[in-house]
Amino acid sequence: MRSARLGDREAFGAIVERHGPALYRFVRRMVRDHGEAQDVVQEAFVAAWRSIDRFDGRSTLSTWLFGIASHKARDTLRRRRPEPMDPDLMTRPGHDTIDRSARSNPEEAVFFTELAQALAALPDRQRAAWLLTQVEGLTTVEAAEALRMTPDAVRGQLARARVSLTQRLEAWR
Repeated sequence: MRSARLGDREAFGAIVERHGPALYRFVRRMVRDHGEAQDVVQEAFVAAWRSIDRFDGRSTLSTWLFGIASHKARDTLRRRRPEPMDPDLMTRPGHDTIDRSARSNPEEAVFFTELAQALAALPDRQRAAWLLTQVEGLTTVEAAEALRMTPDAVRGQLARARVSLTQRLEAWR
């Protein structure tokens, strides 16, 4: 990070390589479109490069990058109508448990499709809070920093998301 702050493009390239896949997964789940997700991640890294001197180290680098990506994803979502989420996007990093179980158990495949649709129906901030904490594994404090909210606000968004998801998935209880 120090080298990147001094203008070292190779050092910033290492940051992109290290954090790019996680940012892409998050943004892809938010915008639900491969091409748009690539564009949003690219815009996020351009914004990060331009404002790298403002990174003060109070949060982790990944939290700072998730924050930029979250802002860019919300901008993209404001410009278009919502559509269903691809259920394959629910896999955790490095795991394909949903894909494996969906192939072997059609009932689970239907459940994950309905879960993806329920997530797609959530308001953007609720979906972002849920994805960052439940899928990407950020703490509430880290998600709050990334979403530019207080930890209490993130907990509130998560609570509302859980209520909505529970209601929408009631048949699966």
